[in-house]
Amino acid sequence: MDTSRRGALALGIGAAAAAGATATIAQAQTKPSTPIKGRALIVSTWDFGAAANAAAYAQWKKTGNLVDALEVGAWVPEADPENHSVGYSGYPDRDGHVTLDAIIMDDRGNVGAVAALEDFMHPISVARRVMEKTPHTFLVGEGAHQFALEQGFEKTKLLTPEAEKAWREWLKTAKYKPVANSENIRGSALDHDTIGMVACGPDGRLAGACTTSGMAFKLRGRVGDSPQAGSGLFVEAGVGAATATGVGEEVTRIVGSARVVSSMRGGMSPQAACREAVLHIAKLRGDAIRDAQVGFLAINSRGEVGAFALQPGFTFAVTDLQGSTQVRAAESLKGHGNTK
Repeated sequence: MDTSRRGALALGIGAAAAAGATATIAQAQTKPSTPIKGRALIVSTWDFGAAANAAAYAQWKKTGNLVDALEVGAWVPEADPENHSVGYSGYPDRDGHVTLDAIIMDDRGNVGAVAALEDFMHPISVARRVMEKTPHTFLVGEGAHQFALEQGFEKTKLLTPEAEKAWREWLKTAKYKPVANSENIRGSALDHDTIGMVACGPDGRLAGACTTSGMAFKLRGRVGDSPQAGSGLFVEAGVGAATATGVGEEVTRIVGSARVVSSMRGGMSPQAACREAVLHIAKLRGDAIRDAQVGFLAINSRGEVGAFALQPGFTFAVTDLQGSTQVRAAESLKGHGNTK
């Protein structure tokens, strides 16, 4: 696809998908995390994952390719000016620079990632080019920027007036503290984090994608878990795929997504594997994560889904093979007294 058309196309996809997803959510409010019946195709983090899933599903119906589907799905929040957690209009670092991280991965060991990328709306597509056009798996900073230009991606000013205003307000106090479930607080300076998407086709093939603008007002150069294979995202053939959200430093400490997939390889269900990773973080970190949120989302090669978080409030979107989407509330450690 001509990369000069990607931004406009993504905005169009985003508008259409968001309309459909909004209708779905309006008709059925967020449901508690009772067992999910039937086989899931695509799952993604947070309420805004519903719009991304809608676009991904439409693309999957066209090509049957999970990587294509997840790339197109990720375009939706990346291009959404109302979403300050991913891509365009993301909140900047403390020096006023919007820097983006992304990763895309399939179950054949193909992976591409970028971090600290500036001036390009769709880091997920740059990450895919890293996967397909280079012998590398990860490009960062100026090198990622140069590569994006060489690949024909058009530069875009990512800092919008609204995001800049929030940053300047923050500068008055220059204090930052992660707030649990800020991803669901639309339009405020607390709105930051990521979208992680994982998918399993009817044939058991797997893929995943993750894209983010990272913590609002972070230290310049900070990279969280999202673009790191094994931390923010991991996919393994015949086993499953997992993604993470919340405070990335806590996920990185335990290589969280790889841990979830490893537990599934050992025979755990996606739900049990996500819960085990959260329990491990809680045991390891204790009071240091008292107010933090970390959530894991996973799908296995049979299309079974699991999600678990430290704090109540983590939501995720599930789309089945027929294209029906539900937004679910994940179980949580602190919300259910599950400490063993």
